[in-house]
Amino acid sequence: MRVYDIILKKRNGERLTKEEIDFMIQGYCKEEIPDYQMAAFLMAVYFRGMSKEEATDLTMAMVNSGERVDLSGIEGFKVDKHSTGGVGDTTTLVLGPIVAASGGKVAKMTGRGLGHTGGTVDKLESIPGFRTSLTMEEFRENVNRVGLALMAQTKELAPADKRIYALRDVTATVDSIPLIAGSILSKKLAAGSDGIVLDVKTGSGAFMKRYENALALAETIVAIGEGAGKRMVALITSMEEPLGYAIGNGLEVEEAINTLKGEGPKDLEDLCIELGANMLLISGVVKDLEGARGKLKEAIQNRKGLEKLKEMVKAQGGNPEAIDNPKLLPQCKEKMEIKSPKGGYVQKIDAFSVGISSQILGAGRQKKEDVIDPSVGILLKKKIGDEVKENEPLAIFHTNGDKERIENAKERFLASYTIGKESPEKPRFFYARVTKEGVEEWD
Repeated sequence: MRVYDIILKKRNGERLTKEEIDFMIQGYCKEEIPDYQMAAFLMAVYFRGMSKEEATDLTMAMVNSGERVDLSGIEGFKVDKHSTGGVGDTTTLVLGPIVAASGGKVAKMTGRGLGHTGGTVDKLESIPGFRTSLTMEEFRENVNRVGLALMAQTKELAPADKRIYALRDVTATVDSIPLIAGSILSKKLAAGSDGIVLDVKTGSGAFMKRYENALALAETIVAIGEGAGKRMVALITSMEEPLGYAIGNGLEVEEAINTLKGEGPKDLEDLCIELGANMLLISGVVKDLEGARGKLKEAIQNRKGLEKLKEMVKAQGGNPEAIDNPKLLPQCKEKMEIKSPKGGYVQKIDAFSVGISSQILGAGRQKKEDVIDPSVGILLKKKIGDEVKENEPLAIFHTNGDKERIENAKERFLASYTIGKESPEKPRFFYARVTKEGVEEWD
C-alpha cells in the first residue's frame, strides 16, 4: 500500500477502504508518513468529502490511535454531552448537576478553551481548589457516588486527533465536516460513555455559521456514533448572540450557580433543560422528553441540582463554600461600563467578536500556552431586541487594569453591536433534533 495511491484515489473522488484509512492514520502517528503527504490527504478530503462509512472508519482509526477509557466499573448507563463551542456556553456546569440530581450518570471528560470559545476545564478551575486532573479510579468512584464527575481529557485519548488538528489548523482544512466529526467523536468514543448528546451550534459565534452545515455535521456525527454502538442525539441550537450574559471563567461559574438557583438567564436554563431531557431519555431514566423536562425543572426549583454541584466540587477537592458565596471566586480589580454610542434597539450582535473581546481582556487563550485570568470577562447588559439609550451601558468589563487590553477589547466589543431604530425579532434559538430516526425541526 502506498500513500501516493491513497491520496490520488481520494483526490479523484473515489471511496477509500477501511484498510487504506487505517494505513494513513497509523502511519502518520508513527511518523512514517510526513506532514506534506498528510496535508495533501486532508486537502483531498476537504474538497472531495467522505461517505458516512469513510467518516466512521476515519473516526475509529483515530480512536484506535490511543487508549480507551474503561468505564465498566460505573453502574448504569453513562452519558456524556459535547458542545461544538460558542460564547458564554456555560451549559455543562448547570447540565451535569441537574441530570445527576435527576438520576443520570454523567461521566464527562472535557477540554480547555482556545480562541473565542471558553473551555469547561478553565471554568471549573476558577473554583478554589477544584481538581480537573483525576485518576481513572477517582473518576469512576465519583460517578458512582456523586452521579457526576468532570475531568480534563488525557493526552492518551485519540492522539491522532491532536496531530491532525494541528496540521488542519495551518493548512486551511479545519471546516471539513468529516474531519470535524472525526475530531469530536474520536475523543468522545475513546472516553467510554454509553451515550452522547451533542449541542451543535450555528450562527455568528459558532464554527458552523450556516444551519445547513450544522445539520450536515449533526447527521454525520449521529451516524458515526450510532455505528460505533453509542446512543446519540444532536440538537442544533443558536449562537447568534452569546448564551446567557456572562463571558469569562469566574463570571460564568457564578451565572451557572444562579441558574441552579432558578435565577439565571432563560436561554441558558431552557438549553440545559432540553439537553438534559435528551440525556435522561437515552439513559433510560425516563420514558419521554416531557417527563424528563419536568424532573430537571424540579431539580432547579428544589435546588437539588445546586446541592449536586456542591457535592461534585467537594469530591474533586474544591471549596463548596464558593458555591454559596461566589465572592470566593476570583475577583477582578476594576469594573468598567461600556456605554452605547447611540440609542435604539440592539438588532444584531457578532458573538464571535464579543468572545474575542473577552479573550483580549485575558479570559481566553490566543495560544495554548497562554495563561488565562479567571477573574476577568464581560457581563452583558443588553442583548438582541433590547432597547438601549445613548450612553446606557451595553456591558460591564471586569478587568485588572491593563489599559491597552481594555481599549483594544472595547473597540472590538462596540463594533460587535448593531443598533438601529427598528425593534427586531429575537433570533430563533432551537433549530432541530437529530437522531438515527431522522431530523425533527422545531417550529
